[in-house]
Amino acid sequence: QVQAVESGGGLVQPGGSLKLSCVVSGNFFSIGAVAWYRRVPDNKRELVAQLTSSGTTKYADSVKGRFSISRDNAENTVYLQMNSLKPEDAAVYFCAASFGYGSRPDDYNYWGQGTQFTVSS
Repeated sequence: QVQAVESGGGLVQPGGSLKLSCVVSGNFFSIGAVAWYRRVPDNKRELVAQLTSSGTTKYADSVKGRFSISRDNAENTVYLQMNSLKPEDAAVYFCAASFGYGSRPDDYNYWGQGTQFTVSS
């Protein structure tokens, strides 16, 4: 069984930076891919960033060059470093883990409860 717990939300000014963390308990080394999603209108989830166990990354076009996903196997933790934040980046962000390598929400078996941040001056 795998569990994911996010942290790091809050209030940040436009242009600022924030780092989200996700501790993944359970069989972390069997995880094929980890990802960050965010809730968008219609209560859907949009892929923000994905990192596979082979090191392949995938980013939403809107965050390329500003966000970076990383993984610390020693700490069983996944990070999302977010720079140059914009008001439209604000959302509830979810950490997800999968034993596979897909990038659709349905490909992910384990989800955190979500962490929210606001971008405002």
